[in-house]
Amino acid sequence: MTKKRALITGVTGMVGSHLADYLLEKTDWDVYGMCRWRSAQDNVEHLLQRANKKERLFFLYGDLRDAVSLMDVLGKSKPDYIFHLAAQSYPQVSFNSPLETLETNITGTASLLEAVRHYRSRGEMDPVVHVCASSEVFGRVPREKLPIAEDCTFHPASPYAISKVGTDLLGRYYGEAYGIKAVTTRMFTHTGPRRGDVFAESTFAKQIAMIEAGLIPPVVKTGNLESLRTWADVRDAVRAYHMLVTINPVPGEYYNIGGSFTCSVGDMLGHLTSISKTKGIKVEMDSERLRPIDADLQVPDTSKFRKHTGWEPRITFEETMRDLLEYWRGRIASGRNFLTR
Repeated sequence: MTKKRALITGVTGMVGSHLADYLLEKTDWDVYGMCRWRSAQDNVEHLLQRANKKERLFFLYGDLRDAVSLMDVLGKSKPDYIFHLAAQSYPQVSFNSPLETLETNITGTASLLEAVRHYRSRGEMDPVVHVCASSEVFGRVPREKLPIAEDCTFHPASPYAISKVGTDLLGRYYGEAYGIKAVTTRMFTHTGPRRGDVFAESTFAKQIAMIEAGLIPPVVKTGNLESLRTWADVRDAVRAYHMLVTINPVPGEYYNIGGSFTCSVGDMLGHLTSISKTKGIKVEMDSERLRPIDADLQVPDTSKFRKHTGWEPRITFEETMRDLLEYWRGRIASGRNFLTR
């Protein structure tokens, strides 16, 4: 039997790097990771020796905004599975860079799916394609609509969310119109080690680690603390993604995925400060951290995905937050310099 091949776009991101870890440990697949030539390699540093030796791991250069490079990446990797995770994924950044966000996430996804369609029409590949949208597509949801089911109306609250509406619809369209085995996910809040410091829980953990190291005063700066979130661990998320593509994938289907623990951003911060080595940490609202509009009720109904795959989250909120804080303690202890964003 020919060994299976997986392509991960955005392999250097938090989710992409954890997915590479999972596939290398839990499967015998060859793993191809697409990254831009300028992508930081911090999240995959532990995998670089393996890639150097070509031990089931191969890095390929490509860019969602360059359709020719996508054709090249697909031609070289010849994947059985594609996990399309690459994106401009920071909602706050999208308010300042809406055009880049829309081009990368919508046009880039269309270019990738067109490349798949090209090779598929020639009989060269027929991969299962995981199109990663986002729970942000739902945006401003009335409280009476909680928990959010797949058929909830889209009301995106940022250029990023709008771009993910496009991504979501493209995955469904290419599945229904062309028979491409594209399956779309709306992953709700997921975090853990390697989470970018532009996200609330990660910037809080980073600030706490810097406070513990005596680098900044004992004050955590925050944005909106009232938003309600259901939290999942990134390591549970990548296990879900593997199940998504291997358990009876249905072209054009779409699923909510998320954790089982819900609390406000403020309560999440309270938990992080409670496990800090420094006591008496204060909290200060920073207006620059506020979004013009906030998707403030992000609580999913994940029964459709759980029924289809049998997936359940395994890692507790407390474990996730502990590991996130430990990740930042290690980063700060390395002696590197960080912005206090």
